[in-house]
Amino acid sequence: MTEPHEGDIPDGLSAAELGMWQSFRNGTTYDLRTYDPTRNDPFAPHVWGPERSVGARTVARLLLSGPPARPGRVAALKLRGVRITGKLDLAGGRVSPYVELTGCRFEQEVVLPECHFTTLRMVGCLLPRLEAARLHTEGDLHLPRCRIDRGIRLTDAQIGTDLLINQLSVGPDRHGRAFVGDGMAVAQDLQAEMIETHGELSLRGAKVGGSLSLRGSRLRAAEDRRALNAPQLTVERTLYMSEAWVSVETGNQGTTPPYGVVYAPAPARGTRSQIVECKGGVRLDDGRFGDAVDLHKARFTMTRQEELSLRRIVTPELRFNAERPEEGRVVLNGARVVTLIDLSTSWPGPGGLAMGGFVYENLVPYGHFPLSRRLEWVLAATPEYVPEPYERLATVMRSCGEDADAREVLLAKQRRRRETLPPAAKAWGFLQDWTVAYGYRPGRALVWMAVLWAAGTAAFSRYDPAPIKDDESPLWNPALYALDLLIPVINLGQDGYWRMEGGWQWAAACLVLVGWILATTVAAGASRLLRRG
Repeated sequence: MTEPHEGDIPDGLSAAELGMWQSFRNGTTYDLRTYDPTRNDPFAPHVWGPERSVGARTVARLLLSGPPARPGRVAALKLRGVRITGKLDLAGGRVSPYVELTGCRFEQEVVLPECHFTTLRMVGCLLPRLEAARLHTEGDLHLPRCRIDRGIRLTDAQIGTDLLINQLSVGPDRHGRAFVGDGMAVAQDLQAEMIETHGELSLRGAKVGGSLSLRGSRLRAAEDRRALNAPQLTVERTLYMSEAWVSVETGNQGTTPPYGVVYAPAPARGTRSQIVECKGGVRLDDGRFGDAVDLHKARFTMTRQEELSLRRIVTPELRFNAERPEEGRVVLNGARVVTLIDLSTSWPGPGGLAMGGFVYENLVPYGHFPLSRRLEWVLAATPEYVPEPYERLATVMRSCGEDADAREVLLAKQRRRRETLPPAAKAWGFLQDWTVAYGYRPGRALVWMAVLWAAGTAAFSRYDPAPIKDDESPLWNPALYALDLLIPVINLGQDGYWRMEGGWQWAAACLVLVGWILATTVAAGASRLLRRG
């Protein structure tokens, strides 16, 4: 082809390319669809002939050095139902015109590394692969309803406003990764609702200036890969891994709840709910989320070796009311959350939960979450005794005004600790638990004191001991004598003045011993409460 002058048409263009050239100058949509809707589906097996085909070289020429617009028009490439042959390679180029491709087929991969666009929209298109590392757009990048068989690479891409990939279907590359957006920066929202990936979705170190929505998506890991691999992900607002609403008739995306709505009782009329499904491990370690992480009704299908890893994440709110994972582990080690909103049936059982160093300040359960289930939650996270989860739970309970529950949590901690002690210490622990519940139920000590005082009074009232010194002994008072034996340290003026003999001497010694046991256990419990306060 010869180089065209301003407004000239290059030689050698086909009829379809000639029409595209003229539409580009007019800024109009070049539509090559037929009257048969079944033949317009780019994903169907129907062959699109030369009458619907344009060369990738001609497309590149229009985008990189195309003719000027006609007077009063804005040049733009808008294609609908077009087959693009050859490899579209715009690497390192700068594309000024607006680009919108709808329902098009690409016969070979699209290569856009280090390319600059204003706005790029490809809607419902078929691509073998999209290679766009370090892509830069001033506006949006849209890829909704596209099918890309061999993966997308957007490593270190810079998206000026929104990245929209709703209902995208993407297969794995040769490394088992479907979508690679490591180091990508999206200035506003990243909408990836109802996408289907057959390989790893990788967002390592990505930054999203608004919200990241994966509502209703289905992420399936390739072999030896995770379903979602996004350590050090930063989302300024909320990460949504919750349900979406889908039209019953068309299967297309319906309405989704507005920002801030956590739970809707039922889908809107004419729609059905589609939950997030992750088949494979999920890694969100060291993530930063400005508003919340929402896992409402999410389903995680993992093997025993795989994890839903939330290590060291920081977020004001974690909504953990997903379906309970049958296998794998949920790991919250080192995570910092202001408010934990959870469901009692969402947490895995023993061996399936780890939360060493997990810090949370408020607990807001969905529905009924009794203290017994909350203690099972801590037990599931500590196969071996660790005091920190119990102390954290007690602190949160106390800050919420649930002092009685806080004491029950600390009592459960002492009972769990007792299992690790040697036999002698374990026996002493059983005695403290049986008598005054390690001091966390001081009312028991008063009951024991009253019972023993009454028993001692009744017993000593039948005995008239001889005084040790006739001229120094007080009047014999069985009630005061029994109380003087039971209460250590305090002298009520009876103990030490009477000569106890035989079995009465043993009875007095038992009261003294029991009194010291009750006093020391109550004092130990009181000191623990003071330290917690």
